[in-house]
Amino acid sequence: MKAWSLLLLLLVSAALARARADSLDEDRLRAAFVLRLAQYTQWPASAADGQTLSLCAAGLPASGLEAVKGLASRAVGGAQIRVRSLTEPKDASHGCQVLVLGHPDAATLRQWVSAVPDSPVLVVATSPEALRAGVCIALITEPQGMAFAVNHGESKKRGLSLAAPVLKLAREVR
Repeated sequence: MKAWSLLLLLLVSAALARARADSLDEDRLRAAFVLRLAQYTQWPASAADGQTLSLCAAGLPASGLEAVKGLASRAVGGAQIRVRSLTEPKDASHGCQVLVLGHPDAATLRQWVSAVPDSPVLVVATSPEALRAGVCIALITEPQGMAFAVNHGESKKRGLSLAAPVLKLAREVR
């Protein structure tokens, strides 16, 4: 009986380790999407200092925040990414050019989006509710992998220009 218990414990431990690795891989994939989307976005001249691009994150799980922090010092155009972790929506209105949201519910997403009204901020979220909440881009996890949907009207309202490949590769464009 003890051998079965030990075997079961080992199997459960291996499954949990694999689930954590899968989650981390998914978080890294999301972060890579955010980087590429930022690289294919053009901000108005008044919104960028040319030296740094401020990427703000809120509501992400620890592994997701770790993956986003891995983007620090990467290049977007001639600017280096600087990553900030936020806890309050009001903090998003101070210098964020990309805002990555991991909140699952539309009400919380709307609070964050309303904190940067009409500002030139590329708002990216990981929730299926994201487009209805007014974000620019929703990252969608599908059985076949990762996809994204674009709220082109919201992006244009914010003064952002998304390159044609982004619009072409999007699962949905509104």
